Amino acid sequence: METTSNPGVNVPVEKRPLQVIISGGGTGGHIFPAIAIANEIKRREPDTRILFVGAENRMEMEKVPAEGYEIVGLNVVGLDRKHFVKNLSLPFKLAGSLRQTRKVIRNFDPDIVIGVGGYASAPTLYVAQRMKIPTLIQEQNSLPGMTNRILSKRANRICVGYDDMERFFPKEKIVWTGNPIRQDISDIHAKREEAFSFYGFKDDKPVLLVMGGSLGARTINEGMKSNLDYLLEAGFQIIWQTGKYYYQRMLPYAQGKANLVMLDFVRRVDLAYAAADLIVSRAGAITISELCVVGKPLVLIPSPNVAEDHQTRNAEALSSRNAAILLHDDRTVEDLGKAVTGLWKNERRRQLLSQNISRMGTTSASKMIVDEVMRLATESRKKKENGR
Repeated sequence: METTSNPGVNVPVEKRPLQVIISGGGTGGHIFPAIAIANEIKRREPDTRILFVGAENRMEMEKVPAEGYEIVGLNVVGLDRKHFVKNLSLPFKLAGSLRQTRKVIRNFDPDIVIGVGGYASAPTLYVAQRMKIPTLIQEQNSLPGMTNRILSKRANRICVGYDDMERFFPKEKIVWTGNPIRQDISDIHAKREEAFSFYGFKDDKPVLLVMGGSLGARTINEGMKSNLDYLLEAGFQIIWQTGKYYYQRMLPYAQGKANLVMLDFVRRVDLAYAAADLIVSRAGAITISELCVVGKPLVLIPSPNVAEDHQTRNAEALSSRNAAILLHDDRTVEDLGKAVTGLWKNERRRQLLSQNISRMGTTSASKMIVDEVMRLATESRKKKENGR
C-alpha cells in the first residue's frame, strides 16, 4: 500500500500543517498507544497530517484506518526465535522495507517520526534518523528490546513508562511520561451499572475478567478450560476473552454455561473493566498501564514467549510493590482456579492490592508525550525555515 501524495511537500514550512509519522504495531499493546498519541496531537492541532507506518498483514492495517488515519504497510517481519529457517528471508525483506521506507518518508516529508515498537518501527526510525529527521521513541516496557536500545543512540527523545531506564538509554534523552492508555477507561467507576446491563450480569455475584491479549494466550485459555466449572461453582460471573486464534477452539467448553460471557476480542474494554471485581491478565506494558488506572485486584500471568521475557519483568515491577499477584505461566493450568478463589476470599489482600496498584496509575501520558513531540517538531520546522 503506497502513501497518498503529499500536497504540503512544496509548500513553505511555516505555512503548512504539522506532519507526523507514527510507526509500529503488531499487537494492541503497540497500536493503542500509537492511536492515543495521534488523537492527542489532533486534539491540539486539528490540521496536523498524520501517517502511520505498520507491517503488512498485521492488525494495525485494520485498527488504524478504523480510527480514521492513513497507514502504509511495510513488508517486514520480526526475528523468529523458534524456527531458524524462517529467518533466511529476513535480510531481503529488511532491505526491501528500508527502500520502501525511504520513499514513504521522502514523499511525506515529516517534521518528526515517532516509534512505538513493533516490526515496522525499526526500519522507519532507522531511515528517519539517517535523513536527519527528529525521532521520538515511546518505550512501554521495563526491559527494552535490543532494537530500541540501538535506535536510542540517535533518537532525540525517549519517553518511558518505568523508572531507572538510564540503565538502557542515554540519561539526558529520557523523559518519564508513563504509558498512553485508551481515553474511555480513564473513568470506569461511573460505568458499573451500564457494564452489568451490557453483559447481562447481576450485582449480587463477583465478576472475574480474564484477558489473554488481542491475539490470545494458549496457557490462560487452557487454564480457564480446566478451571471453568470450579470458578463458576465458586460463584463467579466470568468475562473470558480468548483471543481470535483460540475462540473457536474454546467455544465448546462455554456453550450452555450460565454466568459466562466468552469473547474473541473485548470491544468495550471500558465496560469489562467497570464490571470486573477481579482481573486475570497477561503482563503487556500497555495492559498494565491500563490496569494501574483501573485499580482492581489483579493476577498477572506473564507470557514467556516474548522478546527478552519483558512481560515477567513488567509483572515483577508490580508484584514487588504488592500491587499484583504474579502467577507463572507454567503453573497456570494447575493453579489458576486456586489463585483466583484464594484472592477473592482474602478481602484485606484485595484492598491492599487495589490501593497499591492505583498509586501507580497515570492518565496524563499522552499529553506529556505530545508535549515532547511538539517541542521537537517546532525545532525541526525552525531549522527547515532557516534552510539548515
